[in-house]
Amino acid sequence: MKHFHTLFLFISLLASSALNAQCENVTLENLTNPGPYEIATLTEADGIRNGPDYAGATIYYPTNGTEPFASIAMVPGFTALPSSIEEWGPFYASHGIVTIIIGTNSLVDFPEVRANALLDALETIKQENTRSTSPLEGALNTTQLAVSGWSMGGGGAQRAAVLDNTISAVVALCPYLNNSALNHNAALLIFSGEEDTIAPPSEQADVHYSNTPNTTDKLLFEVANGDHSVANTPNGGDGVVGQIALSWLKLQLEEKECYCPLLTNNLLLNPPAASNVLQNFECEALGINLTEQAIGYYPNPTKNTVTFNNTEKVLFELFSPLGQSLLKNELTPENNQIDLSAFPTGIYYLRIKNKTMKLMKVD
Repeated sequence: MKHFHTLFLFISLLASSALNAQCENVTLENLTNPGPYEIATLTEADGIRNGPDYAGATIYYPTNGTEPFASIAMVPGFTALPSSIEEWGPFYASHGIVTIIIGTNSLVDFPEVRANALLDALETIKQENTRSTSPLEGALNTTQLAVSGWSMGGGGAQRAAVLDNTISAVVALCPYLNNSALNHNAALLIFSGEEDTIAPPSEQADVHYSNTPNTTDKLLFEVANGDHSVANTPNGGDGVVGQIALSWLKLQLEEKECYCPLLTNNLLLNPPAASNVLQNFECEALGINLTEQAIGYYPNPTKNTVTFNNTEKVLFELFSPLGQSLLKNELTPENNQIDLSAFPTGIYYLRIKNKTMKLMKVD
């Protein structure tokens, strides 16, 4: 069968092939705990900075990952110790994200103080990139920084993003924050628990989501039957908490677009672990520019077949969200349907008459 002979399509397919190569390992099966990399730790005994706005820190880092690494700073909640969230450290690090988990100068510090502690922790990360005896010297991307925390620490993480607009992403774990000033542009992921009586979602997480600008990429995932500590480890929600958090940071912090369709088409598509999902972010077709439709078609979304209003023979090619070519054929006025029944539910991209359109298959 003949291929489309246009420069635009040729460039699109080259881009798709390159992105497809990058995305080979971007699957649900590879969002494991632990990840593929070996890890090690650094403490103040190893020479890391003793930040004045926090009490003690542990840095978890990959020893055989691909540099430069993105980083995230994490702080626990009211009256809690770093051990309450420490499982996140080796999890993130084993997937290539350097993680610093800190304690607080007082166990009863409020969110604003915890925000300053997180910013101080990020300063420690930055200094590791230049400390001559650090194994992380020159190994960090200091423009890819995120913050996270549990409970009041989660509230502090959101406030840290307000105070420092260089922060790229926030992961708030069942956050508690009565300050509604959340005007920031850091991509925000909020986990909440349906049965959380300490920070009820309707009073906390849901309000935080609403008070974050709609111009900011944001996602709220409420874990069904979850309590206040449901997101304290990557294993929350039968492991989906870790999968979503990692995918969010890979997308928003490391800017790996391959993880966007993994979120929207897999992890967030009718998730059994969720009692509520709110999202305000979009995926772009990888390596493919969406344009106006070339030919009328219906229905979309569809459960099986899509019918086209073509009056002549045309060639088409169907792509996955990761740019993989799935199906090539032709449409004629007599044979004007594409059957998607063999493919799983999700979003697909159709190339036809030098234009690319989005199709959605549903149950």
